[in-house]
Amino acid sequence: MAGHSKWHNIRVRKMRQDLLRGRLFSKLAREITVAARLGGGDPDSNPRLRAAIDRAKEHGMPMDNIERAIKKGTGEIEGEQYEEVIYEGYGPGGVAILIEALTDNRNRTTSEIRRLFQKHGGSLSEAGSVAWVFEKKALVVVDANVVDEDTLIACALDAGADDVQRKDETYEIIAEPKQLQAIKTALEQNGIPYQLATITNLPKTVVRVEGEEARRLLALLRDLEDHDDVQNVSANFDVPDEILEEMGEAA
Repeated sequence: MAGHSKWHNIRVRKMRQDLLRGRLFSKLAREITVAARLGGGDPDSNPRLRAAIDRAKEHGMPMDNIERAIKKGTGEIEGEQYEEVIYEGYGPGGVAILIEALTDNRNRTTSEIRRLFQKHGGSLSEAGSVAWVFEKKALVVVDANVVDEDTLIACALDAGADDVQRKDETYEIIAEPKQLQAIKTALEQNGIPYQLATITNLPKTVVRVEGEEARRLLALLRDLEDHDDVQNVSANFDVPDEILEEMGEAA
């Protein structure tokens, strides 16, 4: 899991580049639109929409954009019709990969995702082949240098976290998805900054991958995450830190 969260942190840095190109706003707006379509336009009664709006705000998305995306979802203004698609496959080293996408053309997206797997030595597989490897969880990552362990554990557990784990220079707070907002609020109220706060698919087990195989795996994950229709990518890998940083810098 350590490699999983470190890769998330590296990709958060990459989001800054996507933000400059407008690509990140497009993905955020798409998630807001679908959340509003499925659960209504009131974030107080729609947890998925609340999480999508909070994430958009964290990345500086203007309120006008957020409100327009909500109205597209509720049908107040015309917009594209997206459907949710889950892709499952295996990357180099036998690493399980789970992809969450929002698309207005399933055939096109499926073809493009399959090509990315083939390009990097992986394979797209059938539904259910890897989903069992993952659990949907809230993940909050905190720099270990900004807070002492006892304070963080008390704060997180009081807010409904299931576990707090030390991973090198960070703490990982794990919780049920519905507790994410409560944990973020508790940290903010206690003046504890966090590096990452997201709903993700955490692996139950990990596969160690090294050398060139690890580089091909991370290149695949990078290309999948960069795809316009892909919202989230999860994988059960563990790779050496130096390769993580090397591939992160090359992104």
